[in-house]
Amino acid sequence: MGLVTSTEMFRKAQQGGYAIGAFNVNNMEIIQGIVDAAKEEKSALILQVSAGARKYANSIYLVKLVEAALEDSNLDIVLHLDHGEDLNIVKQCIDDGFTSVMIDASHYPFEENIRITKEVVDYAHARGVVVEAELGKLAGVEDAINVAKEDATYTDPEEAVEFVKRTGIDSLAVAIGTSHGAYKFKGEPKLDFARLEEIGKLMPNTPLVLHGASTVLPEFVELCNRYGGDIPGAQGVPEEMLRKAAKMNVAKINIDTDLRLAMTAAIRQFLVENPSEFDPRKYLGPARSAIKGMVQHKIKNVLGSSGSNL
Repeated sequence: MGLVTSTEMFRKAQQGGYAIGAFNVNNMEIIQGIVDAAKEEKSALILQVSAGARKYANSIYLVKLVEAALEDSNLDIVLHLDHGEDLNIVKQCIDDGFTSVMIDASHYPFEENIRITKEVVDYAHARGVVVEAELGKLAGVEDAINVAKEDATYTDPEEAVEFVKRTGIDSLAVAIGTSHGAYKFKGEPKLDFARLEEIGKLMPNTPLVLHGASTVLPEFVELCNRYGGDIPGAQGVPEEMLRKAAKMNVAKINIDTDLRLAMTAAIRQFLVENPSEFDPRKYLGPARSAIKGMVQHKIKNVLGSSGSNL
């Protein structure tokens, strides 16, 4: 077991009708909670690092924490760059030991997106690293991503075919109605499953990816608000929609906001109920446990990937 690419993981996921969870990591406790959950569920796992995480923790610290998780868990783990901005960031992460990278040039015109993505693919593939790219633009705010709702665009199925063929990417992130952050829907949640089905039919061998796919679990939102938080009206992607997507060629589902909410809710509760405590281990321990429980639920009941690491 060790750091691997996602190629075999995605092949098995597509055949088995489940998805691999790609969980964003920022510190030791988050990594431990995620990995402990995957270990118990014997699930394949993707740990991904965003621009915000690199700025906060430094890429090399996170790599070393993931290496420790490998020794402790005996799992196959993909270390993935989430929303890489340019080739320089991709090069740095590959040099640091990442086995998978995402280049996000979706905010550029179609031809420029292809040019930038192809440049990354040529560099990464020569070094045994797989590449994810995005076509279409997701709304929402998360780390370095800030796209207004009116600027979001859904993935065009015909363009997707051309994009994959001309770039040679290993997986494609599609825009079908999900968004980044905790406020994904104001009204009834809706995803364009007809569009997803068409893309899957046109490219049956290309693993698809859903970004902005946290559910924004109500129990954590309620707990945050009960203990001094102010996040009213937060709403994410219903879990039954994610399970449906996992049966429709979506091999990777990104989860970040749910991790943040689980951790913050546990910390808020502990500090309010134990005002005299100031030992970080006392409140980070429950936070780690909350992440583990949430991730285990996702793996078992939403992603369907339990046992995929066997």
